[in-house]
Amino acid sequence: MENEEPKETQDTENNQGTPEILEAIKSELDTEKKAEAAAEAALAEKDAHIAELQAEGVAISEARDQAVAKYLDAVRHANPALPQDIIAGDTIEDIDASLAQANAIAEHVRASVEAEAKNARVPAGAPPRVEISVEGLSPREKIAAGIQQKGGM
Repeated sequence: MENEEPKETQDTENNQGTPEILEAIKSELDTEKKAEAAAEAALAEKDAHIAELQAEGVAISEARDQAVAKYLDAVRHANPALPQDIIAGDTIEDIDASLAQANAIAEHVRASVEAEAKNARVPAGAPPRVEISVEGLSPREKIAAGIQQKGGM
């Protein structure tokens, strides 16, 4: 313990730096408080900006929803021959896809009806005339049938 300084010398050296150290600590604390206040102000400004952007996002979303609803109405109005409930969607792409599907269904039905119509052709004109069978008729019914064939009554 030869190199140790006497206790008085250590205490004097420790006490001499105390006011300067306290001043340095106060200065550093003030700097930290200013930095914290600046950070809080920046954070509040960012929060306000985020709230503004969220409000804009809501307004844009509502405008998009209105535009999509108007587009849906326009597409339905432009295609009155298609069933209106088949044309639907929450986006323009969905509406266009449902319109294409509705057109494909309508075309399929149209082709089926045309094919059915071709197979069930009715000959033009009146059916050929055939003589009425008088077998099993009473004399009065036979006379009535004869008069009707001649164009009477």
